[in-house]
Amino acid sequence: MSYPTRRFITEPERQMIFDRWFKGESQYSIARALGRGHTSIQGVLSRTGGIRPLPRKRSNRALSLAEREEISRGIVAGRSLRSIAADLGRAPSTVSRELQRNGGRRRYRANHADQAAWDRAHRPKICKLAQNPALARLVSQKIQLEWAPRQIAGWLKRMYADDENYQVSHETIYKTLFIQARGALKKELIQHLRKTRTMRRSRHHTQKTSDHGRITNAVSISERPAEVEDRAVPGHWEGDLLFGSNNSQIATLVERHTRYVIWSELRAKTPRRSSMH
Repeated sequence: MSYPTRRFITEPERQMIFDRWFKGESQYSIARALGRGHTSIQGVLSRTGGIRPLPRKRSNRALSLAEREEISRGIVAGRSLRSIAADLGRAPSTVSRELQRNGGRRRYRANHADQAAWDRAHRPKICKLAQNPALARLVSQKIQLEWAPRQIAGWLKRMYADDENYQVSHETIYKTLFIQARGALKKELIQHLRKTRTMRRSRHHTQKTSDHGRITNAVSISERPAEVEDRAVPGHWEGDLLFGSNNSQIATLVERHTRYVIWSELRAKTPRRSSMH
């Protein structure tokens, strides 16, 4: 039995997802545009709480791919490490460490060494609240009292004016709540915020769109044929959904000519039992 090949989200697609998300598009709209499932888009956004990750970039002090290629050519030519370092304007110890990390003179390859350096450099900075548990407890207590992150940040700045270790921005508090991988504030604290969403939404996001909450390609009831309107021909059904107390729901179907009714009690949007009259 063959299974479909899994297609991973590419980096350009990831950037497009965040671009559309910040413009206020819904996850379903983004999924349709990319020809993806809604859960794929949700997975990308939820990992960072709807916040676009900062792009990675190399330090100016790190060796570039071009410099590594010069090192590789110098080794093939049998040159000394000091002469290679002098041409690059680097310390001999820098070239020496580069070779030691990547297999030595015989096994050194510029492309492999450059990729390995990029992978080793991927060490995310620990957020301030994770570094300071006492500060995290203070923030957590204030959130439980339903203080807004901006209020908490201002209070900390006044109370600990001389101690930056106990000061944190409201943006850091939001990010730590939305990005659970930071591991400093529990997700349950979100319910104490004034807006209890679990991901950051775009300021352009709105539900007041022409198609929000509407059936796709729906036909207005005013456009139904005359034979349906005057109940002259049997075979036309009209459906409705009734909501009652305690989340009770009943779906009804009425045959317009005979007034024959079929109803079904629903539980959690799933039919439980049906009855006819």
